[in-house]
Amino acid sequence: MHPAVTYIQERRDAFVEELKDFLRIPSVSTKPEHKGDVQRAVEWLANTMRAVDLENVQIMPTAGHPVVYADWLHAAGKPTALIYGHYDVQPPEPLELWISSPFDPTVRSGELFARGAVDDKGQVFMHLKALEAHLKTQGSLPVNVKLLIEGEEEIGSPSLDAFVREQKDLLKADVVVISDTAMIAKGVPGITVGLRGIVYFQIDVEGTKSDLHSGGFGGAVVNPAFALAQVLAQLKDKNGRITIPGFYDDVRRLSPEERRALARLPFSEKKLQKDIGAPVLFGEKGFTTLERLWARPTLEINGMVSGFIGEGAKTVLPARAMAKVSMRLVPDQDPAKIARAFTQYVKRLSPKTVRLKVTEISGRGRPWLAPTDHPAAQAMARAIQKGFGKRPVFTRTGGTIAVVPTLDRLLRVPILLMGIGLPDENAHAPNEKLDLDNLHHGMLSAVHLWNELAEERLK
Repeated sequence: MHPAVTYIQERRDAFVEELKDFLRIPSVSTKPEHKGDVQRAVEWLANTMRAVDLENVQIMPTAGHPVVYADWLHAAGKPTALIYGHYDVQPPEPLELWISSPFDPTVRSGELFARGAVDDKGQVFMHLKALEAHLKTQGSLPVNVKLLIEGEEEIGSPSLDAFVREQKDLLKADVVVISDTAMIAKGVPGITVGLRGIVYFQIDVEGTKSDLHSGGFGGAVVNPAFALAQVLAQLKDKNGRITIPGFYDDVRRLSPEERRALARLPFSEKKLQKDIGAPVLFGEKGFTTLERLWARPTLEINGMVSGFIGEGAKTVLPARAMAKVSMRLVPDQDPAKIARAFTQYVKRLSPKTVRLKVTEISGRGRPWLAPTDHPAAQAMARAIQKGFGKRPVFTRTGGTIAVVPTLDRLLRVPILLMGIGLPDENAHAPNEKLDLDNLHHGMLSAVHLWNELAEERLK
């Protein structure tokens, strides 16, 4: 047995306790009041990287939250891997829905509950421990590695594109490894080869200069809440198809072979419906649920606010209404083109009796799709098979990792997505959790990955 594997196995429980320290830090990137906590997370990472025996550890400023960088570059003639992850987390609200406190990590039935457990602190930690296992037992790594851990992924990585462009030489590598995705099911490890892109907007509608008494003014002015609801309702038809002109013009269609491959995956629509508690699954007509989740674009309302929302009654005409709307995009949709089409269409739908403003917020993310037959992908498949004891499947995901198309465009090297999450682990929701068996087998897979990549000619 490889010494690094033994190292991982002997420290399984100790690693969980160490991960808890990382998870206790509420590094919520979107809230200014957590700026100090973000800095604590940065320092925790930097100190841990030094303890692992990584070198050149740097806390590097960006226009927003810092990036943590480290490397180990002594494997002459071997490939260089860039490991990407993020230390920031989503806000934990609504707090009342958490069984235990979101920043008090708790193990229940083999799962670790905490904000950031699976997205993405646990998966970053997985790679740190795999590197530690090699360095502490062998004094070296089979390949060269660089680590880029950012703090703005949960807000769309707005500062990262500029950072990668400026540090392109520092980040140069032969392959990129990212663990920020999920397996399709428990016991079915996978490699993610497709991501959807994203654009995100806020729509503000204003009617009068202040709220009005609904008895005194109802019937005299347009209610902004009604106006906004009517605009939003026209963005999709009854079959779930988005009505924005030109929205589907560039959508890459699934081939018959791709549709058959998706149909063979161990996915149950009935189980998904039960797991999420939906009365019925619904989406764009003519496609399976898995196709809609991974390979079709979407438009969703992420939040709405208007008028009186407190307990009891208040007869008021709201002066303003607001909605947040996101669109997930697929190859070959262009986020800039979709953003323009959305803005123009919403303004066209707006009645002249209100003032409407459309604002793009958060960073854009481009869709991404990778081949499955590249030697690097096959090396990862072998590593996962050794770590989990099962050959992985190739999957897509409906989410967005903004840095992936950026690294793809700027570094032009293979990008490997090895996620250990599960679909029911509540990333972005209350009671986020991480399966500890997956964490352990993920560490073993990462240990094997560096050995497998060392044998490939990637340069």
